[in-house]
Amino acid sequence: MTAAQGEGQLKYQRIADALKAAIASGEYGPGDRLPGENELMVTYQVARMTARQALGVLRSEGIAEARKGAGVFVRTFRPIRRHGIQRLARDGWFTGQSVWEADLDAGRELVVDSVSVREQPAARGLASVLGLESGEAVWVRSRRFVLDGKPVLLAVSHLPASLAAGTAIAEEDSGPGGIYARLAELGHGPARFREEIRCRMPTTAEAGQLRLSSGTPVVLICRTAYTAEGRAVEVNEMTLDASSYILEYDFDA
Repeated sequence: MTAAQGEGQLKYQRIADALKAAIASGEYGPGDRLPGENELMVTYQVARMTARQALGVLRSEGIAEARKGAGVFVRTFRPIRRHGIQRLARDGWFTGQSVWEADLDAGRELVVDSVSVREQPAARGLASVLGLESGEAVWVRSRRFVLDGKPVLLAVSHLPASLAAGTAIAEEDSGPGGIYARLAELGHGPARFREEIRCRMPTTAEAGQLRLSSGTPVVLICRTAYTAEGRAVEVNEMTLDASSYILEYDFDA
C-alpha cells in the first residue's frame, strides 16, 4: 500500500467516525438523512471515492441505509423484543394465542403475508431429529412474517407426516394457537423446547425475501419441540432480520 492510499483510508475512517459520533450525540436521529457525497467532499476537502467509502462504512456496520435516489439515512431501529422463554409458555398457545403475538408491543401486528404447506421426503439430518427413516415424509410449513410493511422473519416448520396429514396442521390456516395447539389436541402437545442460535450474513435469496439492506446479518434460530415423553414433533428453522430483533431470555437463577 502506498502512502497516498494509507492516507486516503485514514481520511474515510475519520469521516465515518465523525458521522457515527454525530449520530450518537443525537445530531442525526433515526430516519434522518446524512450528508451526501458532495457535502462530505466540500466539508472535509476529500475526493468523491473517500466520501463514498466513509458512507459505506456506516452502511456495512448497519448504522445507515441507502435509499435509491434519496441518499443515505440513519437506520431506524424499533425492535421486536423476542421473549425467548415466555413466548412458548403453554398458557399462551393452548388458549389460542399465537406464539408470535408475545413478541409485539400494543398496536403492532405481525402479518403472515406468505404461506406454503407441502409434503416432502425428510433429509437425513432432519429425519434423525424427528425419529424418522431417511426419506420418510414430513409436512413443511413455510411462512414469511411482515411488520410495519417490512418482512422481518422467515419460518419453516417440519413435522412428521404421520402426525400432520389430514389435520389442520396441513392447512395454510392451522387455527387459533397454531400448530402447537393442534398437536396438543392430537395428544402430542409440546412439553419442552430446545433452541440453537447462530448468526451469519444472508444468502442472496434471504436478502431478497427479507428486503435486507447491505451489511445486515441474519439470526438463525432452530427450535425443536418435544412431547413429555421426549418425542420430537416439530423442527422450526427461523431466519430473522438482525436489525429488527432483540432476543431476550428472562429466567430464574
